[in-house]
Amino acid sequence: MTPLPDPVAEPIHLVVMGVSGTGKSTIAQALHSRLGWDFAEGDDFHPEANVAKMASGRPLVDEDRWPWLEALAGWTRERDARAEPTILTCSALRHVYRDILRRGGEGTWFVHLVGDKGLLLDRMSTRDHFMPPSLLESQLDTLEPLGAEERGATYDVANPPERIARMVLAQLDR
Repeated sequence: MTPLPDPVAEPIHLVVMGVSGTGKSTIAQALHSRLGWDFAEGDDFHPEANVAKMASGRPLVDEDRWPWLEALAGWTRERDARAEPTILTCSALRHVYRDILRRGGEGTWFVHLVGDKGLLLDRMSTRDHFMPPSLLESQLDTLEPLGAEERGATYDVANPPERIARMVLAQLDR
């Protein structure tokens, strides 16, 4: 776990990350309801071609992801320029993807959600989402955990969402 940026010195940009089924949207919504910061659902930035590809059971490749990640960084950068803190959901599976997201603001901090594969498959099987459970394996294969040089912390989704939100808020000292 690495420290959060100093909120007085720079805006904080939380990126709630992890593979599909970890509850990124649920945790981000819980944080948003408490903090009131600008919130963006990363899935909403996917072009239709990406959504169609995933819905058909085909994993995205880097060429599919680059424009999407740049759009997410752009959304954050606009708010960073106005000194507004943000919450963003994004799988952010690889270090290079997180490098792009950090371009949105120096105060980017990752909330990395992890969980047991069986739990994630159960969750994915019971929700209405374009990402089929069959793609979980490809996401797990692609996932690169946060490195020591990356600001953020990892949270186990076996914990209830409210507890995870409280843990993140405790790190924010709020």
